[in-house]
Amino acid sequence: MKIAQVAPLYESVPPQGYGGTERVVSHLTEELVREGHDVTLFASGDSKTAAHLVPCAPRSLRLGKAVDTLAHHILMLEQLFQRADEFDLIHFHIDYLHFPLSRRSSFNQLTTLHGRLDLPDLPLLYSEFSEMPLVSISNSQRKPLPQANWIGTVYHGLPPSSFTFREKAEKYLLFLGRISPEKRVDRAIEIARRAHRKLKICAKIDRVDRYYFNKHIKHLLEHPSIEFIGEVGHEKKNELLGGASALLFPIDWPEPFGLVMIEALACGTPVIAFPCGSVPEIIVDGKIGFIVNEIEEAVDAVHRIGSIDRRKCRREFEHRFTDRHMAQDYLQMYEQQLARGAARAAA
Repeated sequence: MKIAQVAPLYESVPPQGYGGTERVVSHLTEELVREGHDVTLFASGDSKTAAHLVPCAPRSLRLGKAVDTLAHHILMLEQLFQRADEFDLIHFHIDYLHFPLSRRSSFNQLTTLHGRLDLPDLPLLYSEFSEMPLVSISNSQRKPLPQANWIGTVYHGLPPSSFTFREKAEKYLLFLGRISPEKRVDRAIEIARRAHRKLKICAKIDRVDRYYFNKHIKHLLEHPSIEFIGEVGHEKKNELLGGASALLFPIDWPEPFGLVMIEALACGTPVIAFPCGSVPEIIVDGKIGFIVNEIEEAVDAVHRIGSIDRRKCRREFEHRFTDRHMAQDYLQMYEQQLARGAARAAA
């Protein structure tokens, strides 16, 4: 099958640091290539792939400090639509940006939505473009937009070799992600302090969240049990996730998926999470971690984390969240879209 993958340009594919969407696009692209498909990746020029790369910006827009990021995405769409008839199917990962153009075209396509959908501006848009075939990354992600044309849910997947299983952990807890109000690193700090455990924080701070960090978080890092590491690359992330006794995921928003949860499971590291968004779909409570509703419950979960078998965490990852599982699920949807396209053409 000739497939185009269309990635956001904010980060390279895969990203050099934080960047969940681009990392997932990379894993999917490489697995499709391994399975013998002819894949073209539209992404930033500093991306690395076994597919055919179409560089749509010299480097990732974040690292290149682009001022008008929309301009680069419009140029990417122009390059793509000039070549649209070369592909059996185009898989978009850029939200709804392409909808007006795709509506006026006849190629086979689908769009995976990677972000939150509970925003008040979105229902009208998805009602207008109700014919666009969409894939969710969790069932909970769909709830704000029941009127959308959902054709399936595909959970993210990772290569089994990308993270190292460690049967014995150290004593520290880990927070890994972004510093932002909805990620609630403040909760993670409180949990660690009450549990008398060391907490390592690996997180990037976007410009939009710098004020929040300075006003609400920075002073909390002065506690001797809190170590702020900052944004880390894959090798360091693998090391820290594998060594942690637990990943803290104390979110306060409808998380569409939460890639870091399955990264932790791949290392054998259990997850202590609040039940927002996709969490109840990913974490089996009491088996591969604990789902908690309050700080006190989270502290108790830290003290009980030794009851979780780290081998079961790894097995759960291998059973549900590998790149091969993800690619096979998408290939089924690609075939369905091709069949529907053929039926439309024959009508």
